[in-house]
Amino acid sequence: MPDCLPPLDAPTRPRHALPPLTCDSHCHIFGPADVFPYAAQRSYTPPDAPFEKLRALHRHLGVARAVIVQAACHGADHSALLDAIARSEGCYRGVGLLGADATDAQIEALHAGGIRAARFNFVAHLGKPPTPEVFDRLVRQVAAFGWHVCLHVDGPALTALLPTLRGLPVPFVVDHMGRVRADDGLDQPAFQGLLRLAEVEQAWVKVSGIDRISLGKRPYAESLPFVAALVDAMPDRVLWGTDWPHPNVAGDMPDDGELVDQFFKAVPDAAARQRILVDNPARLYGF
Repeated sequence: MPDCLPPLDAPTRPRHALPPLTCDSHCHIFGPADVFPYAAQRSYTPPDAPFEKLRALHRHLGVARAVIVQAACHGADHSALLDAIARSEGCYRGVGLLGADATDAQIEALHAGGIRAARFNFVAHLGKPPTPEVFDRLVRQVAAFGWHVCLHVDGPALTALLPTLRGLPVPFVVDHMGRVRADDGLDQPAFQGLLRLAEVEQAWVKVSGIDRISLGKRPYAESLPFVAALVDAMPDRVLWGTDWPHPNVAGDMPDDGELVDQFFKAVPDAAARQRILVDNPARLYGF
């Protein structure tokens, strides 16, 4: 039985029109479990959120492209993700999850299927993080394929990880603004460390998951200054995403149309929105 809430059945239509070729740079698909079973050793069981529902949401919002991030509940079995990329007719790319024993041949097969990055989880509820030795080896492996890495990390872990990130030999993306706590303020050490990544040419940040850093009540207004600060610091290396279907949400279930409008509120400059929604993901993911 699912232990996560499903996304909203009928999200609002955004008041603002997204620019052509907008990319949702962080979303997921789940199942359907009868076709793509969930991993036996998983930390959560979501309700099905298959390709068809993701595609319908993107049409509703005005999103043309997307980057689907492999869900932890599917483990290292990328069948659902590869199927979605293939069915997207060139509109979707993927971010994979690699097991500690991943081989070059396996990574090559994922690359052929449209996956362009590997994600590493450093948040406690998704299990043990990779050891430094495994992390270093996998980063070297994916570098040979021109991949980058995505880091799912929260505020305290982010502070400890920052020195390692600065020395990575590949581009890296910090998901969900490092999952800092908005109520700790813009001056908190973790967020200031994140802002200082503007000095690192390889560093990117996703201004996704505004619900995850907020107090959990829509419309998550307390998160918007964090979005604005990151956009101001590194506008050419910021990405935006919905995080649909919002697994393991602790507060209000996000309304994806409202998330679009909140992004417009945080980023009022049209040129900056064009870079974040279109140009930056096209450059990083090869659209």
